[in-house]
Amino acid sequence: MLGHTISQQRIDSNAIANAPPLNQVVNSNDPYLPVNNEKYASLEENSVKSVADDPVSTFSVDVDTGSYTNVRRMLQQGYLPQPDAVRVEEFINYFDYSYAAPKSTKDPFSVTTELAPTPWNANSSLLKIGLQAYEVDASERPSANLVFLMDVSGSMNSPDKLPLLKKSFRMLTKHLNEDDSVSIVVYAGASGVVLEPTNGDNKREILAAMSRLRAGGSTNGVAGIQLAYQMAEQAYIDGGINRIILATDGDFNVGTSNVEALKRLIEDKRKTGISLTTLGFGTGNYNDQLMEQIADVGNGNNAYIDSVQEAEKVLVTEMSSTLLTVAKDVKIQIEFNPMQVSEYRLIGYENRALKREDFNNDTVDAGEIGAGHNVTAIYEIFPSEQQSRAIDPLRYGKQQSNNHSSKIQAPMSYRNEIAYVKLRFKYPDADKSQLRKFVVKKSDERRLRSTSPEFRFAAAVSAFGQKLKRSQYIKDFGYEDIYELAQSGAQNDEHGYRHEFVGLVELAAELSGENGDHLLSETH
Repeated sequence: MLGHTISQQRIDSNAIANAPPLNQVVNSNDPYLPVNNEKYASLEENSVKSVADDPVSTFSVDVDTGSYTNVRRMLQQGYLPQPDAVRVEEFINYFDYSYAAPKSTKDPFSVTTELAPTPWNANSSLLKIGLQAYEVDASERPSANLVFLMDVSGSMNSPDKLPLLKKSFRMLTKHLNEDDSVSIVVYAGASGVVLEPTNGDNKREILAAMSRLRAGGSTNGVAGIQLAYQMAEQAYIDGGINRIILATDGDFNVGTSNVEALKRLIEDKRKTGISLTTLGFGTGNYNDQLMEQIADVGNGNNAYIDSVQEAEKVLVTEMSSTLLTVAKDVKIQIEFNPMQVSEYRLIGYENRALKREDFNNDTVDAGEIGAGHNVTAIYEIFPSEQQSRAIDPLRYGKQQSNNHSSKIQAPMSYRNEIAYVKLRFKYPDADKSQLRKFVVKKSDERRLRSTSPEFRFAAAVSAFGQKLKRSQYIKDFGYEDIYELAQSGAQNDEHGYRHEFVGLVELAAELSGENGDHLLSETH
């Protein structure tokens, strides 16, 4: 629900200098204290589904990572996140899992699956499905028409907001070339053009325009978005990248505030080939819900920038992924075999669920995948021979279409199959979707210790997200268990992101009072 507000927070001596003061004693055993007005959507965790009643799961992919970095910021500032701030799929998709690249650009992505016992439940298994988009070398990237839409309202007057925003865009600007175009639009109480469309190699002019920006006034973000689309249309590049990058704390408090009207505007412009990416900044009044929603509608991704290092990751290291879409409207549909699976649940993706019939409907919007992106989905599945179930079986079973009372049985030739996985996607300039399908077999299952480090690390990340979200499905799996699982998969860590994650597990354990001292003594 729009407007759902965090009312509790704890801050420590490392919190930003202008955070609201607290005239009370901080209790180290209470990680939540009243401070801010950050807004998060309230989503009910995916429940366990019965294969007999609901054998098909359909959802849109998601490449957003904003929830992970936002929660990282909270932990590093000394407090545990509100559960609604945690979107587990964005934790999982923050990391690269070294999936094999596609063999040809004719297929925008490859598919990898792994199946192994669930670390936190001896009675289930985890099915991990990974998509890897093909890489595009920087020299082969299409020309880009970029509009930097920058919030310069009074709420951005903080070291972790406008100053960090300007540093972020400076980094991106350094990697543009003469075939690219940059415009800068700002908004506060009113909006304006700071830089008309300018060639990307004219870096001095672009950087000078940024350096003049100061924060002040209230926020009319809608007017800024409208003006940004005008600039994007003015410099539109046929066959190129046409994208608005909105950087803000999301505090839209003046002007048209109807979210649905704003989403309709962005959706209409999306159909003209102009996409919208959102970058979130700051703390205290961050509107996470709005930032995620408008990026989804705008065929873009949503990231949260909490440091210069994160800005470099999103706008430099993953520049092609952020800017260049290689597949759009990507949907996944899985049919579970009742001969092997009795129940299942999808971990995360609560706000990406689609109806079964949406899978074949090319008019239904879904997520995009950028060049080099990888997307991971994890299901917890329960074997058919298991006696204890979350959902009681029907007394009379499933009814066949001829009304004879008997359970529907899969052909015996499918006995070894766990699931039938189907993918739909469109090429960036196409209106008709492509279909890919494959089978996951029971014989594919490995012991947990025999799986790839990537599987174990992804399982640890999913467990951590669920733990912070206070999931009912992971109650007995502690931070120490997550820590050990993450350590076993922390290899292949070129940029140090996995070891940083292990540190966050330690922080969360300390803040929660659960084995924190024990974990810290093990590593220091």
